[in-house]
Amino acid sequence: MTLLDFLMDHTYRMVFLGTSVIGLVAGALGSFAYLRKQSLISDVVSHSALPGTLLAFLAAVAIGADGRAMIGLILGAVMVGTAAALLANLVTRLSKIRIDTAMAVTLTTFFGAGMLLMRVISAGAFPGKGGIQDYLFGNASVLTWADLRTSIVVGAVVLAVMVVCWKEFAIRTFDPGHASVLGFSARCFDTLMFVTIVIGTVIGVKAVGLVLMVAFVVTPPAAARQWTRTLPAMVMLSAGIGAVGSGLGAYISIALGPMPTGPVIVLTLCTIFLVSLLAAPRRSLIGRLLARRRAREQLRAELCAPTDHGCPARVGARRTVPSGEGGTR
Repeated sequence: MTLLDFLMDHTYRMVFLGTSVIGLVAGALGSFAYLRKQSLISDVVSHSALPGTLLAFLAAVAIGADGRAMIGLILGAVMVGTAAALLANLVTRLSKIRIDTAMAVTLTTFFGAGMLLMRVISAGAFPGKGGIQDYLFGNASVLTWADLRTSIVVGAVVLAVMVVCWKEFAIRTFDPGHASVLGFSARCFDTLMFVTIVIGTVIGVKAVGLVLMVAFVVTPPAAARQWTRTLPAMVMLSAGIGAVGSGLGAYISIALGPMPTGPVIVLTLCTIFLVSLLAAPRRSLIGRLLARRRAREQLRAELCAPTDHGCPARVGARRTVPSGEGGTR
């Protein structure tokens, strides 16, 4: 299937555009989680958003609305996902529990509650419950124009918040102590930052699923970090990697498939990360090996440079000192 044929089909076009928007937003906002060494927060959010989406579904059904409307699911996932992220950080501040442990406990607790709710919904007589399990693993083929429009609008809003609060987010990321001295409210801006990361994670609920969204938030920033030295460059490159990798993965899954879109996108993003890890200048593994080799060659050349006494046969060789100067060393 050619790219033109792919884009001419309405369903495929929705898959391509939807996943690209998700990858762009998640990649840009994930940079702050990555730099704060809280990449696991996206895993907490994605798994904790499951009970949020299911509670939103039940609330919508209770009032007679469409329980599978994307805007309602996003709102439910954002509220519960934000609560989970804040709870994990609160536990760390109020106790001696490390952040990774707090995140793991929060993740499993909320995800367990979500699985219990899913069981209740599957066994009950709720209208529109068919396919509700797709939110666990995602189904990009069911994306509609309304879903795409919602993702674009919501993504644009959170990216605008990131731009407006850029200075505050950057200072809180690199020097929290200095931010407090300047009078920035740690609780306010941390909450706002986590809310944007949560939204960037949960907009991919319907297309990719809650389980795989962690790769959209973590992998693009990890790849972009290998190529960049400044925060603006990293955020822009991470957004580009997220968008291109997601769109390319969606195309591959359909052109060479049919294959599940989410897992193929994740593998595509991981491939980009591996290429960055191996080939990026300054930080790549290959570059480091070459730099060490050049350093060894330069050191060897300096040690063997011509001198008044000539080049020693080997480094560390014993030399004979004339008698009267201490004998042989």
